[in-house]
This record gives sequence, C-alpha cells and structure tokens, in this order.
Amino acid sequence: MVGTRTVLITGGAGGIGRFLAEAFRSAGDTVVLADLPSSRLTEVGEELGVATVPLDITDQQAVAAAVEAVQAEHGPIGALVNNAGILHLHGDVLSLPVADYETTIRVNILGTFTVTQAVAKAMIASGTRGAVVNISSIGGRQPTPGMGAYETSKAAVDAQTRWAAIELAAHGIRVNAVAPGPVDTPMMKMGMPEGSPMREAWLSRIPLKQMADPAQVASAAVFLASDGAADITGVSLPVDGGQLLA
Repeated sequence: MVGTRTVLITGGAGGIGRFLAEAFRSAGDTVVLADLPSSRLTEVGEELGVATVPLDITDQQAVAAAVEAVQAEHGPIGALVNNAGILHLHGDVLSLPVADYETTIRVNILGTFTVTQAVAKAMIASGTRGAVVNISSIGGRQPTPGMGAYETSKAAVDAQTRWAAIELAAHGIRVNAVAPGPVDTPMMKMGMPEGSPMREAWLSRIPLKQMADPAQVASAAVFLASDGAADITGVSLPVDGGQLLA
C-alpha cells in the first residue's frame, strides 16, 4: 500500500533519483536515498527532507549493512527502486576498453542484483509483501551505436526483472521495471539544448517528438510499486514516446 511504507531508492543523488524521491514522498511514503558518499547526496536529502545512506551497491557487505540500518531506523522496507547505474562509458565494439565494459556490468547488473537480493531477503524475513522497481532502458531492446555496454547491461536488468519476479512471487514480492528512452534531466538539457542538432537527431527517432520527462518516469515507478499494479509482475514498461515503435 502506497503511503505507509519505507521506500529505498538507489542512485538517489542523480537527476532521476531526485524525481523518484519527490514522487514517492508525495505519495506519503518514507523515502531513504542511497548513493555513493558525496556532498550531493547530503544536499539532496536535506533539500527534500528525506533520509540518506551512503552506499556502494557493488559492495555486498556494505549493502547488507545498509539494509539492516535502514530497517532498524525506518522499519521494514516495503519497496525498492534500483535506480543506480552508469551511462557514461561509451565506445564501439572494436574500441571499447574491456575495463570500461566490466565497470558498466559490475555497477548496472551486479549492483542491481546485490541490492535486490539483500532487500528481498529482508522482505521475506519481515513477512513484507513488497515491490521492486528496476530502472532499465529501452536501449536494452533497441541498439544505438557506441552505447552497447550500457544497452547490454539494461537488457540484463530486464532479464533479471523477469527472473526475480517469477522466483519471488511465492513470497508476495512483485518485481517490475521502468524502461525510459532518453530522459530530459537537467544534465541532458545541458548536453542537448533545445534546437541542437544532437537533440533533433534523437527526437527524429521518437514518434511523440518528446524526450521522457523524469517526473513521468517517477510516476511510472510509483504506479508499479502501488496496489494499483497488484497483479503486475515481470514487466518492463517503456516510457519512451513510442521510440520502440519506430
């Protein structure tokens, strides 16, 4: 039930993380933001009036300790949003450094799995019929040259979503994903300003001619974690303006 839960959101210091925090807080949930230790994480938590926890999602012991600490202070985790991930390591199949590929896989796939496993165990132990929402990408289904490492990782996140959904269903835990197209975060607006050739090239691929609004991505996550989606599990919901149709 939305409004009575503790919601843990990873990648909380980033652009989409902030919108997720605002959306779940507006629904009445207790929000805890997790991200790598930084002044930015502290600032976002203070600005929004939500709790924060510094966390490296690739560190299994740190994840287990963070989940325990969150539950000790805020009660059982009722929903997890796996938003943490990296996008910036690009390169084509002939030139991408193996180390960059490995880093992307480690954060986007192994990190998502590590947090999901720890939170699912905690939900089962507390008898919580919870929800997990992974932030994926339509890139997992539609390739863009130079972005293969990221897109491979998001295809794996979609597969992991289905895997966790079918195995955790017996415990009443639903697992879904939101798969945005390009998200119009402040950083995206800086890199692709209105009217720029790069922005127009992206928009030409999108039937609705608009990039994903981060608030709409957050709304989709809130829905999938809510009682309104009580019979939905194992789904990766595109929020892409129809880009997968093109």
